[in-house]
Amino acid sequence: MSANSNISVTLDFYKEEYKSKLGDYHLSEEQSTYAPVPFEALLKCEEDRTRYPIVILYNGVPAGFFVLHGWEGVKAYSTNKDAILLRGYSVNSMFQGKGIAKGSLIVLDSFVKREFPSKNEIILAANHKNKIAQHVYKSSGFVDKGVRVMGRKGELFILHKDL
Repeated sequence: MSANSNISVTLDFYKEEYKSKLGDYHLSEEQSTYAPVPFEALLKCEEDRTRYPIVILYNGVPAGFFVLHGWEGVKAYSTNKDAILLRGYSVNSMFQGKGIAKGSLIVLDSFVKREFPSKNEIILAANHKNKIAQHVYKSSGFVDKGVRVMGRKGELFILHKDL
């Protein structure tokens, strides 16, 4: 029996009840280069209703965060109007090393299919220097089709996952 057989990783839309747990959210210096802390991302979600804040729950406890962004986010990276953009993805450093990232990306497919049934693809932009994130995304089924875009912090690899 694997050590991870008793862990549960689920996704939920952000709710006020998660706020206190997300307030104590830490990222390494390197990680904070690539992803905002949840409260920064939540402010953008309030301004832009095509951004959906998602909480990664580890055995029911908020352990990570990301945003699913509709066409307004997608169009910078793809012409597929039926795609959704995964952005601002992170796992709180206190919860890292438990398989939460991989687990959350595995349940992401069914979450998007259920909550956004018109979407047929998930895309994301990974910084070319962020090798750890690229590895996690690729091992979870995201594919590099060779699309590159310049971002604020350098070249971005656009990764795709068909649903």
